[in-house]
Amino acid sequence: MPRIIAGRHRGRRLVTPPGAGTRPTADRVRQALFDMLWHAPGWGGRHVIEGARVLDAFAGTGAAGLEALSRGAVRATFLETDRAALAALRANIAACREEGRATVLPADATRPPRAPAPCGLVFLDPPYGQGLVPQALAALGAAGWIAPEAVVCAETGRGEEVEAPQGYALLAERAHGAARLWVWRASGA
Repeated sequence: MPRIIAGRHRGRRLVTPPGAGTRPTADRVRQALFDMLWHAPGWGGRHVIEGARVLDAFAGTGAAGLEALSRGAVRATFLETDRAALAALRANIAACREEGRATVLPADATRPPRAPAPCGLVFLDPPYGQGLVPQALAALGAAGWIAPEAVVCAETGRGEEVEAPQGYALLAERAHGAARLWVWRASGA
């Protein structure tokens, strides 16, 4: 069962939906990602998370967005389509008492609704092996979800290759077990 790693909700266990429809990111992989965001020389730091508007696309249990809220993000929007995952996500938001700072949209990240405001920190954790990261980035960008200079984090299968989409600069890429983490910065324009 995944849990929140750090911050005000540290140790909070998260509900996961039954079945194999959702693959929660391992705690150690999420820890590695947040360590990069917090400590990476040159581009990382508290400012990446604290005060950020966050988008957690392909949200599943909401672990990435809730971890960001726990560490000081001001608002998180979660996009998810699976009904069981949506129920778990809503339960996790309630358990963390984050209803006032979290918005759940039953929406597909590859066909998102128009954003009410752009986000400075974006998490993408699509099903492995389907090539959804570039498609989701293009759709989310077109719908106004990604702020200029946003930090965008994606998780793929370890063997998957993802080219930095046009308008994004690769900041970091690391393999952790079965997962590979990618971190890009959106262009400022």
